[in-house]
Amino acid sequence: MSTMNLTLLTDLYELTMMQGYFKNNCNETVVFDMFYRNNPCGNGYAICAGLDQLIDYIKRLEFSDEDIAYLDSLHLFEDDFLEYLRDFHFSGDIYAIPEGTVIFPREPLVKVVAPIMEAQLVETALLTIINHQSLIATKTARVVYAADGGGVMEFGLRRAQGPDAGVYGARAAMIAGCIGTSNVLAGQLFDVPVKGTHAHSWIMSFPDEYTAFKKYSELYPDACCLLVDTYDTLKSGVPNAIRVFTEMREAGIELKNYGIRLDSGDLAYLTKRARQMLDEAGFPDAFISASSDLDEYLITSLKSQGCCIDSWGVGTNMITSKDCPAFGGVYKLAAVQDADGNYIPKIKLSENIEKITNPGNKTVFRIYEKDKHKIKADLICLADELFDESRDLTIFDPLETWKRTKLKAGTYELRELLVPVFRKGECVYTSPSVMELRDICSKELDTLWEEHRRLVNPSQMYVDLSDKLYDIKKNLLHQMSMEDEN
Repeated sequence: MSTMNLTLLTDLYELTMMQGYFKNNCNETVVFDMFYRNNPCGNGYAICAGLDQLIDYIKRLEFSDEDIAYLDSLHLFEDDFLEYLRDFHFSGDIYAIPEGTVIFPREPLVKVVAPIMEAQLVETALLTIINHQSLIATKTARVVYAADGGGVMEFGLRRAQGPDAGVYGARAAMIAGCIGTSNVLAGQLFDVPVKGTHAHSWIMSFPDEYTAFKKYSELYPDACCLLVDTYDTLKSGVPNAIRVFTEMREAGIELKNYGIRLDSGDLAYLTKRARQMLDEAGFPDAFISASSDLDEYLITSLKSQGCCIDSWGVGTNMITSKDCPAFGGVYKLAAVQDADGNYIPKIKLSENIEKITNPGNKTVFRIYEKDKHKIKADLICLADELFDESRDLTIFDPLETWKRTKLKAGTYELRELLVPVFRKGECVYTSPSVMELRDICSKELDTLWEEHRRLVNPSQMYVDLSDKLYDIKKNLLHQMSMEDEN
């Protein structure tokens, strides 16, 4: 998967526009922003993921002879443009918010500064890569939050929308806090823990449940998790598991990583009874794992009922983000460079106020409360703006401008979120490993207030505009309204 050339992973209109720019000698440097408008899953934040795959895509961006031949067969592209594509490579700059970072609506997650033909071509692949992994990472963060310290295992490969979604969804889930995945290919590609037990078919293939458990324990004494709900959880499954654990102990086998899994039934009632049975049999350290169409809401409900579940296997609802199947990221032109090297801001209008874009060549600063290191707000500003933490800082809501907050010097800290990834076509960024990103994401989530993390009706973080950026946006809107009147 990592070696696949994705150059033609694009919408046709990207290429037809490219030819239009080519024919009209239009290839000025532009700024495009990738951002999203609303948090997925009704959440109070999102998690950025997918940058490493975007880097790989940009590095491999070139048209093969087979690509050129296919495009020629469409009878849409002229020979001189196809010859241009033969030597195509990305020569621009890319800035991005690192993976695992907590993000909010309307702020640039990826900024592309490049000749317009190059910037246009990368749009579709950039969006599908970042949108998908950010969606699954965000959903996973909700599930992990609901589990509240109980390990969450990603079990969704067989329900994912194809191999790529399964592999890269598992990657995103690991970044957002899962302790392992059932996906062996993801384990190999990203060097993450792989975990699993056995299926009901293992039990059914033996003459009886006890024999199936016994044979499994002989194969995997150091990782013995027995699926106890094939026939009757409390009358058969748990008693047979206890029998096997007892025989293992009597044989001198040290029981270290052992327990049971339930995949059906009333998980609250069954796990409480199973816990009691295990404890009374002398196995208080045996874990209880559960699966069965879990999501953050069911996990929360089960925990409120006092279930005795130590780890959670979550599949369909997490790997597909079933209740919110799309992230909604967009890619919009924000500025065009003139002959003097200055960036001329561009804005997209809409009757929907949320769809009016923020113009200009921008960056994003995160504002933390200094004493608690919790996020106070994010500030979108022009890329060349500087802020002095030794001075007071006033921020305001760009839509409801009367909402203002004055931050006293010494009470806040600033961090620029966008980092350089490509400069003049060369990658200048090294991606951390997935397990390192998992640690980064955990620390990022700790910077959120609990009000922003709750699953239902969370508080929304302020994403403000600097005075300079706000004035540019306001003036552009005023100019366009005057033009309409004329």
